[in-house]
Amino acid sequence: MKGSRANRGAGAVVHATAIVNRSAELGDGVEVGPYAIVGPSVRIGRNTRIGPRVLIERDTVVGSGCNVGNGAVLGTDPQDLKYEGERTFLEVGDRTVIREFATLNRGTAASGRTVVGSDCLLMAYSHIAHDCELGNHVIVSNATNMAGHVSIEDWAVVSGLVAIHQFVRIGAHSFVGGASRVPQDVPPFCRVVGNPSPKLYGLNSVGLERRGLSSDVRRRLKSAYRILFQSDIALSRAIRRVESREDLMCPEVGYFLDFIRSSKRGIIT
Repeated sequence: MKGSRANRGAGAVVHATAIVNRSAELGDGVEVGPYAIVGPSVRIGRNTRIGPRVLIERDTVVGSGCNVGNGAVLGTDPQDLKYEGERTFLEVGDRTVIREFATLNRGTAASGRTVVGSDCLLMAYSHIAHDCELGNHVIVSNATNMAGHVSIEDWAVVSGLVAIHQFVRIGAHSFVGGASRVPQDVPPFCRVVGNPSPKLYGLNSVGLERRGLSSDVRRRLKSAYRILFQSDIALSRAIRRVESREDLMCPEVGYFLDFIRSSKRGIIT
């Protein structure tokens, strides 16, 4: 059943073949393309474009200025045997681009929601599973698939054909190489690649420079990395050694250590 005009903002355009549920809310300037389906309790922010044949099933919020490509599927039931039909949600931030045939599921009772931040790029055929949480400026490349409860922090880049195990954390400003298998946490600021046994390959130096981290911060991170992952001492002792070095400590190095210390799945090394 097509939507009521009362739920459409000024300038919203819905193609004649699209179906918009009466309870859906379309912001100012929203475009809904041919044969798209927008289901119940969906909210779409202003100036967002919903491409042809997109399905937004239910209980989903899409922010302002987003672009959802042909055939993408958002807000469908989680693919998880513990899901029993409870009401859960999908939230997508502002200015995020979701390319063709990407799939984003709602959460389960475990967290109640799946979250994708602002200014993200989810490339074609990528899959964002139930209860995952992506920060801002995250890039997930073509045909990457993640299991449930994955956390990807701000500015991380995940290359194509990557498989991410459930409950894995991928730290901020990290880079995961193509076709990698990721069974453990990826420390922030680092590069990881490999299948079936991924390994660290130093800091994501190019990414850190592009994102404006100062040369002093990059120097401190590099020295901390060498102590943590290139010395012959246990990781717990290496953390204490870095903490004892006043010349190395700064907010970024502190976050680096806290991320490693709080890992539940273990760190890729």
